[in-house]
Order: sequence, then C-alpha cells, then structure tokens
Amino acid sequence: MPDPQPGSRGTLLATGAAGFIGSHVAVMAMQAGWRVVILDDLSNSSRDSVDRISALGGAQVELVQGDLCDAAVLDRAFALGPIDAVLHFAALRFPVESVHRPAAYYRVNVGGSAALCEAMERHGTRRLVFSSSCSVYGQPPVIPVPETCPRAPLTPYGATKAVGEDLFEAAATALSWSVFNLRYFNPVGAHPSHELGEAPRTITNLVPVVMEVAMGERDSLVVYGREHGTPDGSCIRDYIHVMDLAEAHMVALGATADSSGCRSYNVGTGRGYSVLEVVEAARRATGHAIPLTTGPARPEDVAEVVADSSLIQQELGWRATRSLDDMLVDSVGWRRRWAQR
Repeated sequence: MPDPQPGSRGTLLATGAAGFIGSHVAVMAMQAGWRVVILDDLSNSSRDSVDRISALGGAQVELVQGDLCDAAVLDRAFALGPIDAVLHFAALRFPVESVHRPAAYYRVNVGGSAALCEAMERHGTRRLVFSSSCSVYGQPPVIPVPETCPRAPLTPYGATKAVGEDLFEAAATALSWSVFNLRYFNPVGAHPSHELGEAPRTITNLVPVVMEVAMGERDSLVVYGREHGTPDGSCIRDYIHVMDLAEAHMVALGATADSSGCRSYNVGTGRGYSVLEVVEAARRATGHAIPLTTGPARPEDVAEVVADSSLIQQELGWRATRSLDDMLVDSVGWRRRWAQR
C-alpha cells in the first residue's frame, strides 16, 4: 500500500517539537499521514531543526513561534486546525538546572501546561499525549519501578511533571478527554538518517557530554560519585533510543482515538546501564578514549532508576527494540554530522 499523504489522518499540534524528542515524533507522525503544526519558542532548538523535520517528514511543517504561556499564541496555533490531538513536549527539561532555577521551571512547565489545557478546552480538542518523566518517582523503593510506585520527585523538574500529570488527569475526568502520560526514562540516540538528534544549547545530560569529550571538545567527563551502591559505584539509568520513544508516542496517539480518561505509562527498556557502561559503549562507538574524573555525588542524583514497562507492553503492545550500542552509534553519527554544520 502507498504511504498515507501528510494530513490524511488529521492535524496534530506538537508543542516544543523543534527539540530533541518532539522532532523525531513529528517526523514519524508526518510519515504516518498526519499534518503537524509545531508551537515552539526555539529557546532550545532552531529553525534549522524545523527545516529538517519538513525534509524528513515529506511535507512542510507549519511553525508558530512563541511562548506557550501566551493565550494569543496558542489561539494562533489552534486557528491552523481544527486540531485533532496534541503532543505536549514543551518544557524546561534539565533536572540539575531546575534545582537552581525552580521558579523558571514552575513558570514554564506548569504555567505552559495550564495555558495549553485552557486552549484545548476553548477549541474543543480532547486528545493529548503528555511528555512526562521518570523523575516523578525520585528514588523509587523498588527496581524496576512500576507505575504503581508512589511519586516522590527530588527536583523541581520532576515536581513540575507530576503537577502536569495531575492537571491533565483532572481535565480528562472533568471534560471526558483522552490523555496518555508517558513517563520517559533516559532518551538518547538520533534519527537513523543522522539528520536529527540532540543539540541542546545547555549540555548537561550524560550522552551529549560524553560526545563532547570523545570529540575533544571537553577534557574529561566528570563522574559524580563512585559510591552509589551499584556494582561499579556509578549511577544506573534506563536509556531508551529516541526512535523507540517516538514509536511509543505513535502507539499512544492512536489509542487516544478510542478511549477516554487518563493513563500513565513507563517508557523504557527495563535494562539499566551505569555511567561507566555508557562510557564504554561510547568508546566502542567512537573509537576514542574518554578520560574520566570523579566529582562529589550530587544530592539530586538517585543511585538507580530502571523502568518496569510491562504495562504499556500489555495494554498498547509497545516495547523497545534498540540496544545501547544502537543508541551510541546513532548519537555518534548525528554528532559528527552536526559538528560539520
């Protein structure tokens, strides 16, 4: 069968989709036949990213540039509809930074979600997939962590995601919306074309920092704490390829058409890797040494967080298929291409 034409399935509003995760989901949605309108202030992305989304998606993305907290900007985006569903990525997203800028994180993340909720109500849009985070769990008492685990965020970033979940769950109950909260674990990797990837203006996450060290742009990687009670002493996280994550969004988006209420799902691989294991995978992918130094453990760093993703597998039929080596190979391919721009 021929590929569906962009727009044949309807129109999506994707907030913050010029950024890392949203850009990959936007391309996948366009290739599946959706017309995509992006609302983004480009504070952590660029118009170049939007152009590459259009090229890979096979149609021109419509960009509304502005502040998600501005009702007039939101109305301008919804006027390009009717909007059938919303993918909500827009947020400040660095847990460590949020500890030092809590007011900004609440203003943007909570304020933006509230403004979006009001705009959806004004314009009659009832389907939403929300970009949440495993940060809502804090230091979970059980590994792998199920969705039934109490939320106990340790950072303002995690707290704002928990508030967003509560807000959209209340809207789903009061307004008969269909909402899926996807609790991401640690997205890495890049599009297989290496035309899209992670290019934040503030680089704090592990894999982008490792890439800079491997490319000689930093002297060394600081490993924060070697006494976390894990096998090699460094923190363990569940890393997921951004393409697996994009596929989870498409499955959740499809499910919003035939459901109501609010569901929350972990989106991870169920396999944890330590900082040192990620470094070794990066050495394999780059062929370069990655010098390490040790810094003090940070209070916001939990020892281990790994997903129990059995619920989304059972209910939506999604599971991650790409390995840590796949993630690092694509990260390297994107980083080398991006460095040449």
